[in-house]
Amino acid sequence: MKKIINNKEPWFKWLTSELNSYEAFQDFASGKNPEDVAEDFISKNRFAISEVFKNFDEDDKDTLDQFLKLTECELHVFRILEKQIASRNKIRFVDFKKRKK
Repeated sequence: MKKIINNKEPWFKWLTSELNSYEAFQDFASGKNPEDVAEDFISKNRFAISEVFKNFDEDDKDTLDQFLKLTECELHVFRILEKQIASRNKIRFVDFKKRKK
C-alpha cells in the first residue's frame, strides 16, 4: 500500500504525537467507551486544535480525508479478525469413531 498521508504536515505530526501519547487505555479500563475517550481528547486539546484549524487548507483536508479512509479500513480489518476469532472459538470437533453403542 502506498503511503497516502502527508506526514510532513505540521498539524498531522502534532496530532499523531498527541494521540500516541494519550493514555486512552486508562480511560477504557475505567469503563469509558471510545466515543467518550475521543471527546475527552478533543476537550483537553481544544486550544491547540483551534490553532490547527486557523491554517487548515485544501491539502490539509485531503490529508484528513485520506486518514479517515485509512482508519475506517483498519477498523474493518480488526472487525473481520474479531469475527474470525469468535467463529474459530465456536467450532466443536466431533469424534464419530467414539459412538455410544
